[in-house]
Amino acid sequence: MAQLFRPGADVLVRLLLVALPLAPFILAGSFYVYAASPYHTGQGVTAEQPVPFSHQHHVGELQIDCRFCHATVETSRFAGMPSTKTCMTCHSQIWTNALMLAPVRQSQATGEPLHWMRVNRLPDYVYFDHSVHVAKGVACSSCHGPVHDMALMRQAAPLTMKFCLDCHRDPGPRLGERAQVFDTSLKRPPNGLAAARRYLAAYQVHSQHLTDCAVCHR
Repeated sequence: MAQLFRPGADVLVRLLLVALPLAPFILAGSFYVYAASPYHTGQGVTAEQPVPFSHQHHVGELQIDCRFCHATVETSRFAGMPSTKTCMTCHSQIWTNALMLAPVRQSQATGEPLHWMRVNRLPDYVYFDHSVHVAKGVACSSCHGPVHDMALMRQAAPLTMKFCLDCHRDPGPRLGERAQVFDTSLKRPPNGLAAARRYLAAYQVHSQHLTDCAVCHR
């Protein structure tokens, strides 16, 4: 009588029977790993820009303040992007014929604004206000990382819900002096309990409500 199945078929069937109950857990675990991975969050990814702007050069070497380009960061939800006029404040005098700056000169001549690609992007259902975080002493580098070292801007943090909640649940250790908010090279260790309480009181941060759904989802 001919054998229909190979000797290993019985082992394979047994393995499948064991794997079936575990499949939902494996699937859920795989989804969680994917959701937290840089492939999904965009962490570490750089975006192609119309001009290869270097924060390493402008911020790290030339010490240009963040607010020179991101002018509305203290007053608006959005930090703002530099206009062509802002770029030409310097580049009408220096590097006037640089090939890499041709799009800037063309924008100046035609009036067509440069279309910068956002590097740090939150979902549309997330409400985030830059001005509030700056007013409460949250340093730019808390989310944007050491931009003074970035030849090309990249997303430094995962910007996931967990990332935001970790700070909202315990903001005190992460707060600092408002005068140092825009210093991306500052190495600031987490505040101790006394300093954390002092900043929470000074900036009137009520942490018991920071995890309410309506804070970020409006």
